[in-house]
Amino acid sequence: MWIYILASQKNGRLYIGVTNHLSRRVEEHRDGRGSEFASRYGATRLVYAEHYDDPAEAIAQEKRIKHWPRDWKIALIERANPDWNDLYPTTHFD
Repeated sequence: MWIYILASQKNGRLYIGVTNHLSRRVEEHRDGRGSEFASRYGATRLVYAEHYDDPAEAIAQEKRIKHWPRDWKIALIERANPDWNDLYPTTHFD
């Protein structure tokens, strides 16, 4: 399982999700089929991804991150990806 964060741009709109197939899910978002929110705000840049072996743990962490203050989410992204580079498709996650 994967927790992922999509952004519209650096410091832009953020979308947080969880999936068992990250590349397929990112493609769905980029095709406008992922979520209404991501589509509406252009959040298609994969800026953070974290793998979990336990689906329940991944879902619980996704829910926690969604309730974090925005500055915590930005800090999480910037620790792993300070330039907010698009991690997809250059990195294979599945």
